[in-house]
Amino acid sequence: MKNIKIIIFFATIVLMLSGCRGAKLSVADEQMARGEYFDAAKTYRKVYNKLTKREERPLRGEVAFKMAECHRRLNQYARAAAAYQNAVRYGYADSTVYLRLAQMQAASGNPNAAITSFGQYLEWRPGDELALNGLSGARTAAAREGATRYVVRPAKLFNSRRADYSPMLADGGNILYFTTTNEKVTGERRSEITGIKKGDIWFATLDEQGRWKRPEPAGGELNTDADEGTPSFTPDGRTMYLSRARREPAANTGVEIFTSQRGDATWSAPVKFEITADTLSSYAHPAVSPDGQWLYFSSDMPGGSGGRDIWRINLQERGGSLENLGEWINTPGDEMFPYVRTDSVLYFASNGHPGYGGLDLFRAELTPSGGWSVTNMGTPMNSPNDDFGITFGNGESGFFSTNRGDARGYDHIYSFELPDLKILITGWVLDRDEDPVPNAVIRIVGNDGSNQKQLARPDGSFSFPLDRGVSYVMLAGARGYLNQRQEFTSDAAEEDAEYNVDFILAAVNKPQVIDNIFYDYDKATLRPESQAALDEMATVLRENPNVTIEMASHTDRHGSDAYNIALSARRAQAVVDYLISVGIAADRLQSQGYGESRPKTITRKLAREYPQFPEGTVLTEEYILTLPEADRDAADQINRRTEFQVLSLDYQMY
Repeated sequence: MKNIKIIIFFATIVLMLSGCRGAKLSVADEQMARGEYFDAAKTYRKVYNKLTKREERPLRGEVAFKMAECHRRLNQYARAAAAYQNAVRYGYADSTVYLRLAQMQAASGNPNAAITSFGQYLEWRPGDELALNGLSGARTAAAREGATRYVVRPAKLFNSRRADYSPMLADGGNILYFTTTNEKVTGERRSEITGIKKGDIWFATLDEQGRWKRPEPAGGELNTDADEGTPSFTPDGRTMYLSRARREPAANTGVEIFTSQRGDATWSAPVKFEITADTLSSYAHPAVSPDGQWLYFSSDMPGGSGGRDIWRINLQERGGSLENLGEWINTPGDEMFPYVRTDSVLYFASNGHPGYGGLDLFRAELTPSGGWSVTNMGTPMNSPNDDFGITFGNGESGFFSTNRGDARGYDHIYSFELPDLKILITGWVLDRDEDPVPNAVIRIVGNDGSNQKQLARPDGSFSFPLDRGVSYVMLAGARGYLNQRQEFTSDAAEEDAEYNVDFILAAVNKPQVIDNIFYDYDKATLRPESQAALDEMATVLRENPNVTIEMASHTDRHGSDAYNIALSARRAQAVVDYLISVGIAADRLQSQGYGESRPKTITRKLAREYPQFPEGTVLTEEYILTLPEADRDAADQINRRTEFQVLSLDYQMY
């Protein structure tokens, strides 16, 4: 009897579940199978809301998963994440639910939750490429890494209250074509796929002032009541390749590539472009290479890596030229919306490579070995939502599509540009008294072949634009002054920067003090801390190879004249000996000790450092004895100095 009751109980559950799997659920399944995701999501919602009994929980989990799949395909990522979460709650048995939940959490801007869900899925499927790439991208997003200097803005003129996407610049950047589902499109019926009107191709042109005019429909027979979009053009601009959605009553949705020919100002009725005889696969997002030789496109045809892959076919020799771009580009996820910028640079959108969620924009560069190096374009080009359909105008600027910030999942067109790096080197050309050097000339030569020359401003300042990651040699000079050379390398970081280099030139017509020369007390022995100043002096002599100098040493007023003359002579010779030891020719150097016989005259620079001494004051012993004791010590310190004086400017010139 007990066994009979159990059988009756389970039979009742089966009947109830089969009743729930009635007309409504079968209709939803059929709608989803045909790709009518908008209608299917509504039908699944009705079924889901009726499944309220405890024994219906497994079926409720299944319906929640299917409803989530519809929202995912409609780019309604927050709704999809909530529905996948419900599928988990009601015990949906397929581990794929954790992968999809993680992807939608990432696409909804919740990378930390996505990290957890990816981890749960990887417990079931360790090593899964999609999950590992998704986890990597979620961690990058959570750490807020990958920021670039790109500036992005909504292109409001091209955006409607519906979806506008897949911009494509043509005619040298003077015309922008794009897909729109605005209220004025050709078809009257809404799409069963998206729930909004079907797409048409519109365009906008630049006026004489370089401003975009209001968009209008592409003329001729191009737009129909079907879905048209994602245009691309041959180099002469006469042939358009486009996507068109295939819709037949009670048949699966498919996408095919068509061509249209341009007349004077209109486009002909599109004609299907046959790639293969396969009628079950979709072919979309055509992109003609700049040389017109190849057509790149996205397809789910057999032979790919999974999902949608990027393929190409030779437009001149189509037979046998069909080619999958391989594992460098394609993943088990979706790779779509190719854009061929040069014969070695390709842009595309993918949700299979590590990204920030949804579709991300990637740049791929052909390597010498024939593979591709793929790089995520970073933020703000990419967001947690879908970012795709890029086109370039002048330099690093153009347009792309994104559904960021739109809860309905509608796509919009954004502009982007990469501002020029503002890398400058600024500085001053001054004499050793810190006064501007008149008519100073600065030359700067980079190892990238650049060569710039500039006359310093009257105040001695200068400014040069630079490039990043370049090593430069700079030389400053002026009539009546010794040249000075500087070397430096600009940072390779992608950020604005300003460097500062000052030139302090030595006049040839008056003695020049060498600061930071130190001797042991009452001796001529150079102390180790003098080496930097001495090496700098050697550099000046190397940069001015036709100069000969006198190296002079001076003492203060203490001690006898004879003693001070002898001490200063030894000290001057010690400096000369050091310069000879580092490679300066001996016949370019003379030494002289002056003792206290040449007291220092206060310069403008010294007057700023020692305001108690007026400019022009000569620090004689008689003057010093009139000063307070503290000022006497300062005056004695100024008088104790090592100087050089240019003797000639024509050493070995003849």
